[in-house]
Amino acid sequence: MLETKEKQYTVSLEYRDAHGQEQLGLMSNQCWYDDPRRLGFVFSRYKFVSKLFDGFENVLEVGCGDGFASRIVQQSVKNLTLTDFDQHFIDDVRKRELERWKFKDIIQHDLILGGPVPGLYDGAYALDVLEHIKPEEEHIFIGNICESLTAYGSLIIGMPTIESQVYASELSKAGHVNCQSLPELRTNMQRFFHNVYMFSMNDEVVHTGYHKMAHYIFALCCNKKKKG
Repeated sequence: MLETKEKQYTVSLEYRDAHGQEQLGLMSNQCWYDDPRRLGFVFSRYKFVSKLFDGFENVLEVGCGDGFASRIVQQSVKNLTLTDFDQHFIDDVRKRELERWKFKDIIQHDLILGGPVPGLYDGAYALDVLEHIKPEEEHIFIGNICESLTAYGSLIIGMPTIESQVYASELSKAGHVNCQSLPELRTNMQRFFHNVYMFSMNDEVVHTGYHKMAHYIFALCCNKKKKG
């Protein structure tokens, strides 16, 4: 049997032999090659969601991409469903899924064209998604998420600020058509929810400091309004 020089690390070899070595997802692979530090920021955003939704029964991720960081939320909730409108990413998530970390479901779904995701969820989140939604379609997108929430379900939206875009890479900015300031995002979410709590983020640090100096913002939305 192979052993590491410090015996407590032999478990690493045992896990490799029993489960193989996991692969990065499509997007995380590109990120690890081009900008490794960014993965730390991404993981921190998912950790923030995992703490706020800790113990939730059914949670929905909208725009999961390759789902590589989704396990951080999955670790804290009972059931996590992943959705993305791009079949390439859905196929990638399914290919890498492990028995120990099975999601409740992995669904290809377009929130603009396909309506609400089937089922009801007590929590939903979309990280780095809303900035890709055209402003004139935002009300459809958010409205359809709300339709999939229970009466007391919560929604977390995370996105880069409009102020940050002067520093963003060309690859990042290419799909950004709807970046917003903190006050703007709060106002937009208040159309759908009675209570909207705002947070700022710089690198891995979440705070309530001056929003114009923040690179990233979160809206925690609770108590959805009745339609009409």
